[in-house]
Amino acid sequence: MVKEMLLSELSVGQCGRVVCLRTNGMIRRRLLELGLVPETKIKTIRHSPLGDPVLFQFRGTLIALRREEARQILVSPQSL
Repeated sequence: MVKEMLLSELSVGQCGRVVCLRTNGMIRRRLLELGLVPETKIKTIRHSPLGDPVLFQFRGTLIALRREEARQILVSPQSL
């Protein structure tokens, strides 16, 4: 069985599939509107120089998320 982890724990270049969003309110709504739904493949692209925010790629787009937001997204690590 593949271990689930937080999106914030993925290293640069690592991919994962979204398992669930552990957030509510406006942040959850915005992430869902952007297409970050369960089973979406997501890849960590780059960390900013100070480590926050982190750049992710999914569904052909790039998005920067704060670590606080990325800690609320559960993913299943995937191979490239």
